[in-house]
Order: sequence, then C-alpha cells, then structure tokens
Amino acid sequence: MPKHHIDLCKPDSQNSLVYLGVKKFIEECLKKKQITLNSPTNISINSGTPYFVGRDTQLEQLHEELQKTDRLAICAIAGMGGIGKTELALQYALRYQDNYPGGRCWFPVRGLDLGIQVVSFGRTELGLTIPDELDFNEQVRYCWRNWPEGTALIVLDDVASFSNDYKQRIKPYLPPAESRFKVLVTSRQRPGASYRRIDLDVLSPEAALELLRSRSVAYGQSLVGKERIDKELTEAEALCEWLGYLPLGLELVGRYLDLHPTFTIAKVQKRLEKKKLAAKALLDPTEEGEMTAQLGVAAAFELSWEDLKDCPEVQQLGCRLSLFAPAPFEWSLVEKCVIETEDDREEEQEELEELRDRVAWPTANRSLLKLNLLQLTEQQTYQLHPLIREFFLTKLAQLPEADSYKQSFCKTMVAVAKTIPQTPTRDQIAVVTPAIPHLEEVATVLTDWLRDEDLIWPFVGLGRFYRGRGTYDQAEPWYEKCLDITTSRLGEDHPDVASSLNNLGLLYQAQGRYHQAEPLYVQALDMRKQLLGEEHPDVAQSLNNLGLLYQAQGRYHQAEPLYVQALDMRKQLLGEDHPDVATSLNNLAGLYEAQGRYHEAEPLYVQALDMTKLLLGEEHPNIATSLNNLGLLYQAQGRYHQAEPLFVEALDMIKLLLGQDHPNVATSLNNLAYLYRAQGRYDEAEPLYVQALDMRKQLLGQEHPDVASSLNNLAGLYE
Repeated sequence: MPKHHIDLCKPDSQNSLVYLGVKKFIEECLKKKQITLNSPTNISINSGTPYFVGRDTQLEQLHEELQKTDRLAICAIAGMGGIGKTELALQYALRYQDNYPGGRCWFPVRGLDLGIQVVSFGRTELGLTIPDELDFNEQVRYCWRNWPEGTALIVLDDVASFSNDYKQRIKPYLPPAESRFKVLVTSRQRPGASYRRIDLDVLSPEAALELLRSRSVAYGQSLVGKERIDKELTEAEALCEWLGYLPLGLELVGRYLDLHPTFTIAKVQKRLEKKKLAAKALLDPTEEGEMTAQLGVAAAFELSWEDLKDCPEVQQLGCRLSLFAPAPFEWSLVEKCVIETEDDREEEQEELEELRDRVAWPTANRSLLKLNLLQLTEQQTYQLHPLIREFFLTKLAQLPEADSYKQSFCKTMVAVAKTIPQTPTRDQIAVVTPAIPHLEEVATVLTDWLRDEDLIWPFVGLGRFYRGRGTYDQAEPWYEKCLDITTSRLGEDHPDVASSLNNLGLLYQAQGRYHQAEPLYVQALDMRKQLLGEEHPDVAQSLNNLGLLYQAQGRYHQAEPLYVQALDMRKQLLGEDHPDVATSLNNLAGLYEAQGRYHEAEPLYVQALDMTKLLLGEEHPNIATSLNNLGLLYQAQGRYHQAEPLFVEALDMIKLLLGQDHPNVATSLNNLAYLYRAQGRYDEAEPLYVQALDMRKQLLGQEHPDVASSLNNLAGLYE
C-alpha cells in the first residue's frame, strides 16, 4: 500500500492494529471490485430511461427474493406490457453487479432458443472451447459445468408463457440446481404459485412526474427542461394521469417533448386527447387490464405515427413488419416480402435500408429505428416491440394494400417452408429456425391469404421441422391442423387432402400408433388412385408407406406386393436412378431380411446404398439408414466383423447430421448393442442398450413399441 495512505488514519506506526486493519479492509474492497470488473457479462444494453425512478423498493425486494433459497433461485418479474419489467431487470443487473462475480448474462427468450444463447455466451464471453462432438443439450450442460466460480445472475427477458414456451424453450437449458446461480425472469404472464414473483404496478404519480423531469436533466436540458416541467406542473400532472402512469407511455411522450422543445405540455396533451378522445377508460387510472395499457400506449405511438405522415413509405414499411410474429426476424426476409423482382433488387434493397435506418428527410429522427419503433437485436436481425407491433397491425388494417401485403408475406414464408426437406439435418434445422415463429404466424393467423396451391406448405414445413428435431408431439398439431384446413377449404376430394392424410399417417407410424396410421394410409391411397390415376409417383409413395406399416406390424405377406408395385412404378415413372427407387430397393430388402431371405436382400441393400451415395452424396440421412440396414443383414448372417464398421459409421453419421438427441440415434445405438451382445461383448452392449432405452423414453414416450423393444433387449442381456 502506498505510504501516503498512512495519513488516512494517523496511526502510530505501520505495525499498529489500526493501520493493519484499515489496510486489510481496503485490499479486500479493491480485490472484490477487481473481481467484479473482470466478471463475464454480455449486458451492453443502454437503458432507455435516463434516470430510474419509483422502483427502489422493488429492487430491494428482488434482491431479497433471489437470496432466499439454497438451491437454484428463480424469481419472475410479472406485469402488463409497458410496465417496465425489462428496465427493472436491467437496473438490478447494473446496481447489484458487485454481488455477481461469477458473471451477469442477459438472454432475450421470446422466440429465441435459450440453449443457443448459452452456448454462444460460453464461447464468446467465457472463452470456452466446447467439444464439437457433444450433442446440443450436452454443449449447454458443458457451459454450466465450466462456469466461472462465484454467484452468477442469469436474466431471461420476456418469457411468453410459463406453460409451453417455458417448458420447451427454457426449462431444459436452465443452469443446474446450485445456489450460486440466480435466474431472473421477466414476463407479462404471471407464473404459478411455485415461482417467486414480483408483480409490477404502474408508477406512482410522484414517480411518473419525476420520470418526465429526469428525461430533461439526462438529455442536457437541466435548466430549461426542469423549468419547463415545473412551469406547467398542473398540465404535466394531468399528462401523467392521462397516460395512466405507464412507464412506456411516459417514456415515449417524454421523448416527443425532447424532440419538440417549443411545444407546450398543454399542446401535447391536446394532441393526445384529439387522437384518442373516445378512449374514456384511459382517463381512469384505476382501470385495470391489458386493454387499457394497449390503448394508452397506442395513443403515445400516435405521436410518432403523426410525425411520419409526410413519409407514407415508412408507415407502410412499419405495417408490413407487423405481419412478422412477435419474435426477431432477419432483414433478408423483409426484402423477400417487399422486393417483387430480381431486376430492381439492389436499388430497392438500398431504399428499404434507408427507410429502416435514416430516412432522407431533413429530420432524421423520423426513421423507424430513431423513433424506437424498430429494435436492432443483432446483426441484420430486427424486432418490433409487441405493443408497437399491435399498433402497426391496427394501421395495417386501414391500408387498401393490406391484403396484398399479407399475400406477399405468406408467399415468402411458403418459400421458406419448401426449403425444409422431408428429413432435415441438424444444419438445415439451424438455418431455418429463426423463421419458424413467422411460419407459425402464417399457419395460425394468415391462412386466409394463402393461395390454394400453397395452403398445405406452412403446415408441412412446420411438421417436418419439429419431426426432424425428434419432437413428434410438437409436429402433430400442425399435421392435424393441415388436414382440417385443407379438407374444409379444398373439399374432401383433393390431392392435398390425400397428402395431409399421408403426412399424419407417417407421424403416427413414427410414434408407434399403427392402428391410427393404417386407415389414413388406406384413405390416402384410394384418394390418390381416384384423383391422380393408378400410375403416379404419389400413388407409389402411398403403396410404399402402407408396406412399411404392414412390415412393422409383421404382416409381411401384405407388405411384399405393395413394395414390389411401388418399386416397379417408381422405376417406370422416375427412371432407374432416382432416390425414391433407392428407397424402394432398401425397403424391399428389409422385408426380405425380416423373412430370412438373406440372399435376396443383400444385392438390393448394396444396390440401394451405392445408388444413394451416387445421388445424394456420401453424407445423408438415407446413407446412414442403408448402412444400418446392411449391417443388420450381416449380423443376421453371423458376419459380425463386416457389420460392426457399418453400424459405427451409421451412428457417427446420424449424430453428425441429425444431432445427438434423435430417435434414429437411439436405433443405431440399439443395433450396435445387439451386435456386441451377439458377440458376447456384454460389458460394451449394456451402456448402449441403457442409453437407447433412456432416449426412446424421453423422445417417444413410455408407450412406444421401440421402448418395449429396448426393454426386451436389456432384459435379454441380463438373463
């Protein structure tokens, strides 16, 4: 310690108890501060509130709630939109940073995968080198296991729901049940009684008025701004009351006052009342419920809308953006919705960016970003605040171009859905994941603006996406809704209805619900024959699927003629070298193997494998399927040394392409375990059987036939 510190307490000597005590105290403080400064964080959000007011009690209460448990602490800030939940969480993270030497993380979770953000934080902020061979869930757990020492704050901002949204997108990726992790959640929805919760109410009249004053002080107008409020104190109090003391409304009107320093508060009040004079409930601060808040915020937004009256292009762009779901969207999707032809793409891209960022008008504050009507969440990814989105939606309904805009949006999202293959790989799923909330928006809200020929595609895309992730329960409602909507809109005798029946049947079969799948397959086959003729690729597909079902049920004599007919039809219609022909060869070989007709099965398996490699490349889910099937055949023949490398290659490929947590991975583990058991390698077989059983239970449910198969295999090993 520098010698001049001795003057702080004037001890007799540096060996005195007073001096040594003060020295130790200062060193501990400096050490603690250094730890805080070095702690990892991604909180770079600048608070929109220049001076935080009226929430000191809630901040203290929040800190107390997070310290009460000796396990993982989860506390939720709940309240209506615009109430300041995010601001309170941000202020807590800033003010109590010294209490979290283990780091402070800010994760927006509406429409975003928490797991992806945790892994990204681990790589960028913690400097972790996460092994690529780990599956996604294990990568998340790796981050939590290797988290720096010390108490850490995890903020999950804007949880949409504590039922489906929370259980599916958040709960699986939460940190372990350790007391050093403190999780702070913000949500409009009140969580259940099991959660620690702070319900946020509107500001008090005094705090609301102080918020208007503090805006002026923070923006460098300490004398004129403060005097402006105090000079029109009665009018300012009336303005706060008219806004219902809602922080978001106060913030937006305060910003408008900053942008128009010559306006009197009375003039602003008059303009607000003129725009929403009929909304009597807004004048009653005791009125409760979500509707009051929306109207109050909409009235504040009217001011920004009015500022854009000379720039209808910006207004129209805002309206078009409201068609996206309340989740981040990539700007490339906006361009695809708005730009009609490739010829003018470069010029129109520039115009769109200008409208988005800084309109070429004398006052640059009229842009969507400047007026806080659009938020930049990350590079080339944007989001409308949900309340602003609702405001733009009401404006969209008033535009004569509304139907045209909705049709363009639907057309764009249909194009996205068509890029999702029948069996998407992990990389393909990652690419399309950001668009899924917006595809769901089309499938739930905008179906009336889908063309008849496109009607099926949003549902098919969503079904393929969730089935590709191995989450069959999430795929099912989309396939079911697809069948309902195609039937009601297109009539019962339509090819897309047959396709909907077929898709739902495929899902039921994957879930082991064979008795529900069969009538759907049969109905789809009959419809396709009637509508498309006896010789059509879709008819061949239905024959093949029905054969797969019969084989799974052990009805081999019924399956074989269907396979043969499908194979012949595909060769005739599609040519000898086509992926569907390879699929038929593979399926027929599987049937022969199940019947013990090994010598007939082997050349078909080899031909299918070679054809698939030639047509689809060396790494494709169908390649892994062919490798597995050929391995099973060799195993059945006792050719173990030929079977093992095929099983291992198939397992590695499936993990790489489909991810660690996928039903096909469980199948490959089971096959390899069966081989080891046949070779007497019981110690190697057991962990694979157990892993396959656990995965199947988790992914397919306790009642799935594959779970019963795994239980039988494990029981056989223990005999």
